Amino acid sequence: MWPLPAVPLLVNLLGSLGGLVATVTLIPAFREHFVAARLCGVDLNKASRQPLPESQGVISGAVFLIILFCFIPVPFLSCLVGEQCRAFPHHEFVALIGSLLAICCMIFLGFADDVLNLRWRHKLLLPTMASLPLLMVYFTNFGNTTIVVPKPFRMLLGTHLDLGILYYVYMGMLAVFCTNAINILAGINGLEAGQSLVIAASIITFNIIELNGDYRDDHTFSLYFMIPFFFTTLGLLYHNWYPSRVFVGDTFCYFAGMTFAVVGILGHFSKTMLLFFIPQVLNFLYSLPQLFHVIPCPRHRLPRFNRETGKLEMSYSRFKAKSLSPLGASILKMSERLHFVDVHRGMDKDGEYVECSNMTLINLVIKLIGPTPERALTVLLLLIQVAGSIVAFSIRYQLVRLFYDI
Repeated sequence: MWPLPAVPLLVNLLGSLGGLVATVTLIPAFREHFVAARLCGVDLNKASRQPLPESQGVISGAVFLIILFCFIPVPFLSCLVGEQCRAFPHHEFVALIGSLLAICCMIFLGFADDVLNLRWRHKLLLPTMASLPLLMVYFTNFGNTTIVVPKPFRMLLGTHLDLGILYYVYMGMLAVFCTNAINILAGINGLEAGQSLVIAASIITFNIIELNGDYRDDHTFSLYFMIPFFFTTLGLLYHNWYPSRVFVGDTFCYFAGMTFAVVGILGHFSKTMLLFFIPQVLNFLYSLPQLFHVIPCPRHRLPRFNRETGKLEMSYSRFKAKSLSPLGASILKMSERLHFVDVHRGMDKDGEYVECSNMTLINLVIKLIGPTPERALTVLLLLIQVAGSIVAFSIRYQLVRLFYDI
C-alpha cells in the first residue's frame, strides 16, 4: 500500500461525502417503488397509518458498496501506475475483496429476510453463511489463532494460548452477534441507524488514535470501510429520524453488523470492537430468557404507543401461568424481585394468566423513567450508547493495564 495512507483516505473521504449526498437523494426517489412493491408498513408508534417504505438499508448498503467498488484500486495505485512497489500486496487485496464479498452477501441475505420474513432460527444461520468468505480470508492471510492470556489466568494457562479451530468459531459467532445485536435493540425511529452511527464514530476515533502505532495498516484498512459506512448511515438516519419517513429494515441491521465484524476481525481489534457494543451486550443478556423462549416471547417487542398521551409505554407478553417451565418461573420470580421486569397477574376464562414486560433495554428504560415521547426515548438510548463508548475507551486505555502488558 501507500507509504502514507493520507491520499487513499482523502479519496475515501471524498467518495463517502458523495455517498452521503447520494443516500439522502436516492431514498425519497425510490420511495414509491418500494410502496408499489408492497415493501412498506405502518409505524405502530404513530397515530397515522400512512404506509412507509421498508428495507431502506438496501439503498445505503448499495451506495456503500459502489463507493468501495470504485475505491478498490486506490490503495494500490503505487503498484499499478508507479514504480515504487517491489511486489504487489496480494494479501491486502484479498482482504479487501473478501470483506466486500462478505458484506455484499449479508446485504443480499438481509434483503431476502425483509422480503420473506424469515424465522429467528434462520436469522442465526444467515450471518454464519455470510461470514464464511471472511473466515477464509483470515485463514489464508493470517491463520494466527494464538491469543495473549490475561494476567489473572497466566498461572493456569501460560502467557499465550493457541485456540485452534475455536478461534474461528469465535469469529463466526462474533459475526452472528454483531448482526443480531443491532436487530434486537430496535423498534423506535432512528435507533438502529443511530446506534450504528455512534459505534462507527467510536471505531473511527479508535482507528485514528492508533494510526501512529505498530498496527497502522490494520487501522487504515478499517477506516476504508468505516468512513463510507458512517456517511451512508448518516444519510439513512436523516430519513429515519423521528418522525421517520422510512424504515431501515433487517437489511441495514445485517449490513451494519457484518461491516463491524469485518473491520474487527481483519483489523485485529475484535475485543476492542466488542467494547463499543456494551449496550447491545447488556440488551442481549437481559433478553436471553425471551430469546431462548424460557419466558414466552412475542413476534415484536417494541414499546406500546398510548394514543391519548402520545407517549411510549412498556409492552407486555401475556401467557398462561401454567405454561412456564420451572426454570422460567424461577427466572421470572427473580427478575420481579430485582425490579428488572413489571409483572401483572390475573384471572380470565382460561385460568390464571401472567403479563410480563418484554425484556429489552428499551422497556427497561421506560420502566425506570416512565412513559416517554418517542424522540426523547431515542435520544436517551443514543446517549447511553455514547456513554458505553466512553466506558469502552476507558477500559481500552486505562483498565487494560490490569490484564495485559502494554
